[in-house]
Amino acid sequence: MAKENSGLHHQTEARRKKLTLILGVSGLCILFYVLGAWQANTVPSSYSKLGCETQSNPSSSSSSSSSSSSSSSESAKIDFKSHNQIDLKETNQTIKYFEPCDLSLSEYTPCEDRQRGRRFDRNMMKYRERHCPSKDELLYCLIPPPPNYKIPFKWPQSRDYAWYDNIPHKELSVEKAVQNWIQVEGDRFRFPGGGTMFPRGADAYIDDIARLIPLNDGGIRTAIDTGCGVASFGAYLLKRDIMAVSFAPRDTHEAQVQFALERGVPAIIGIMGSRRLPYPARAFDLAHCSRCLIPWFKNDGLYLTEVDRVLRPGGYWILSGPPINWKQYWRGWERTEEDLKKEQDSIEDVAKSLCWKKVTEKVDLSIWQKPLNHIDCKNLKQNKKSPPICSSGNGDFAWYKDLESCITPLPETSNPDEYAGGALEDWPDRAFAVPPRIIRGTIPDMNAEKFREDNEVWKERIAHYKKIIPELSHGRFRNIMDMNAYLGGFAASMLKYPSWVMNVVPVDAEKQTLGVIYERGLIGTYQDWCEGFSTYPRTYDMIHAGGLFSLYGHRCDLTLILLEMDRILRPEGTVVLRDNVEMLNKVDKIVKGMKWKSQIVDHEKGSSNPEKILVAVKTYWTGQPTNKNNNNDNNNN
Repeated sequence: MAKENSGLHHQTEARRKKLTLILGVSGLCILFYVLGAWQANTVPSSYSKLGCETQSNPSSSSSSSSSSSSSSSESAKIDFKSHNQIDLKETNQTIKYFEPCDLSLSEYTPCEDRQRGRRFDRNMMKYRERHCPSKDELLYCLIPPPPNYKIPFKWPQSRDYAWYDNIPHKELSVEKAVQNWIQVEGDRFRFPGGGTMFPRGADAYIDDIARLIPLNDGGIRTAIDTGCGVASFGAYLLKRDIMAVSFAPRDTHEAQVQFALERGVPAIIGIMGSRRLPYPARAFDLAHCSRCLIPWFKNDGLYLTEVDRVLRPGGYWILSGPPINWKQYWRGWERTEEDLKKEQDSIEDVAKSLCWKKVTEKVDLSIWQKPLNHIDCKNLKQNKKSPPICSSGNGDFAWYKDLESCITPLPETSNPDEYAGGALEDWPDRAFAVPPRIIRGTIPDMNAEKFREDNEVWKERIAHYKKIIPELSHGRFRNIMDMNAYLGGFAASMLKYPSWVMNVVPVDAEKQTLGVIYERGLIGTYQDWCEGFSTYPRTYDMIHAGGLFSLYGHRCDLTLILLEMDRILRPEGTVVLRDNVEMLNKVDKIVKGMKWKSQIVDHEKGSSNPEKILVAVKTYWTGQPTNKNNNNDNNNN
């Protein structure tokens, strides 16, 4: 009996040990599975791990409004070997390091180079249009920031202040001193908000306009300011939720677009010349010219015809300065009364020929309105045929497209009170309402359901970006560019933050969606990324691009695209790229030689998704004066 009890006891003990072993192994399996899943989906614990300085940043201690310098710790490396079956041999090849360009190229704009421009015809300002470098003129070096460059002031302080060392040009502060464009105060510029035709300031000037047309009800959201100066008009429209694209040429008014972008105001280098502006038809609710020096009355009204193309049905054109109110100002303008009257009569005639209605002329302001549709205009053209309504062509196509002396036709309507192409919601509902171009089916393979799905995708993506880059929601990035914007989902999802996005639609994109972006109340432009962008160096805090390198991988040198991104990006600026892992590894190898710190992280859906995200930070560094420059400085002293 004792033996039987003893045997039973040993059997029970053996079963207990076996059960304990099974439970222990199972627990370890579960633990390792959880840890593995967590590791596969992890994101960088701190965005500052990507930061690096090659020199001390003079702005980090000089102003609480400017961004703090990034940490110099090494970026974490992510090994895709266990998640993606790819060949990593290429990533082990020697990295090519790019040298800084000469300091004289600190403000280099590749397609608006003034020396190259002199080769071209001056007629219709062709010599100031885009003329990009030939193959043997391309630069394979890093555009240097000027010595003592500082990180710009944060918005909204940047609207009123910029560091002198960042744009060391005093010309406008002297030339426009009476007009209060810009003033030098010690180590910084101050922008009082004045302009040639608004001596009381842009704010008061916009209030005058608001008494004549409805600026504050959300009906006017997008604007274009031609010949913008330092963009004070656009800067003060922002407080009214109106987003203006300000443009001006690179001319004798040195660096005016550069000042605008340094202030955190949307702007681009451009000119009314012989080609269409790089925007789709029916893009803007309002167009503005304040003594912009564009000869509206010349070339049979060709420039006003182009304004008509980019204005929305019911949109407004505002003109102040010569020849408006010439009876009061003709002596100060040093022109004869006859000459000014003839110019205004010519402008009035062109406006009538475009079927515009004059809304008002009060003191220094004249305002015209484009019709809602072309029903009455077609009847008018039976008698007054110049300019005719264009019989063919794509009104949205605007990349290196010559101006046309005909009116871009509006979409057909049957009711005289109907908005051609479809009415838009007032702002802010406009941002997420289904755009009329999608409702009308003008975008291939796109409908309302897919548009809404895209909005949901971007909510998830922005949440993921905020984990990778916490500063995204802290006002760190003011000027942002999306290099391949598609429907503008990224920009729309960023509206809650104190930033604006330049939505770029590549001319090579399968779907031309810039018209949709403008119908959402967002702004953007066309671009061929095998060429330079029409902006100054160091004008964007953040650059985003999804699928861009797969799009251009077989068209042009990826290195040149990345060097152009480096030119545009500010020191300590951030880049976020989405693409397949093979392409991002190629990109990562190049940027490691450009003074960038980079890291590849998983897609928001997890490691199984073949698309990955490359996050990079451009390190802080500045150009150094050459001995020649130093000798010149000593001689000047």
